[in-house]
Amino acid sequence: MEDNGPAGLDPLRGRPMKLKRSLGIVITLGAAIAASSAMAGDNAANRYANAYKQYTGAACPLAADNIEHFVYFSRDRDAIRDHAFLTSDRFVGAQIMYAWRQLEPTEGHYDFSLIQSDVDYLAKHGKRLFIQLQDASFSPEYKPVPDYVVTDDYDGGVTAQYTDGGAVEGWVAKRWNAKVQLRFAALLSALGKQFDGVIEGINLQETAIGVSPDTDSSFTPDKYVAALKTNMRAMKVAFPQSTTMLYANFMPGEWLPWEDKGYLRGIYEFGDKIGVGMGAPDLMYMKKGQLNHALAMMHEGKFTVPLGIAVQDGNYVGETGSANVVANRTNRVPVLHTFAQDFLKVSYMFWVNQDPYFKEDVLPCFSAKGG
Repeated sequence: MEDNGPAGLDPLRGRPMKLKRSLGIVITLGAAIAASSAMAGDNAANRYANAYKQYTGAACPLAADNIEHFVYFSRDRDAIRDHAFLTSDRFVGAQIMYAWRQLEPTEGHYDFSLIQSDVDYLAKHGKRLFIQLQDASFSPEYKPVPDYVVTDDYDGGVTAQYTDGGAVEGWVAKRWNAKVQLRFAALLSALGKQFDGVIEGINLQETAIGVSPDTDSSFTPDKYVAALKTNMRAMKVAFPQSTTMLYANFMPGEWLPWEDKGYLRGIYEFGDKIGVGMGAPDLMYMKKGQLNHALAMMHEGKFTVPLGIAVQDGNYVGETGSANVVANRTNRVPVLHTFAQDFLKVSYMFWVNQDPYFKEDVLPCFSAKGG
């Protein structure tokens, strides 16, 4: 699948290790507290570690449900043509990523022809489009914002994302910069005028970023929280009819459950307040990082907005961001589905079109026999 310009894996990833690097002493303190609590037999970080076990008896085919199922193609939009999901009644449509720089070639001039083409093609097959709007990349070579934003007028427009080892692994728009926010809101407004009510929904990329005050002096966790809320408001105003969603998985400056600043929880509460759905990439039902962050938020909260979960590259074999092909494997699709349905109570699931798993594991489970 196409990634961020160069070929590669889907750029949406939950990255707890990257966030740990930015937290520094907070994580050290959290680890000490965790160790002490574990010794006392009361380790809150493990509270959901075995939750998946009640779903291990799930099997294919999957029974009919009330979840809206989409196939996630990242930026490989050509792959929707003649794809097998088009003939399956269980899949509502396709989720496709479009980069900001694709949609606004020059300032204030928009080109939505790719989106319109995909809307029209899917409609011919009775399917709908779910847009994922890209303003972050996990490729050092690709900046997903327009060139005019990458200037001094916007304080550079983007900032580097770093790996645990300190290497640049991608870029993210300066979501906390007021001028960048205004241009992003203008893009959302233009998209809404053409596609609100036409598309099924639109989601903003994950909140997890490899940025800290040490790597960018203009950044603080508090500014970041406020910026996310600003972008959420702009999205909701632009799309009052179509589903709106933010992928909120991890937040710089906190690590749950030990260092809870209220950042992630506050974003979920704010989304519910203004009518923006909440979601996350990487359905990792055995991994404490995901279980104690986005998955805990969904399980513990009571929401009036739709929730969504994305099964990403590697998730079919219990990994994140992986292209590994496991030949002799257990089909995890039944557990992924049942966990999302019962434990998370999601309204949307986004199944990545990863070979060979989608064809060999997902499609057979969504056979007509399932209802």
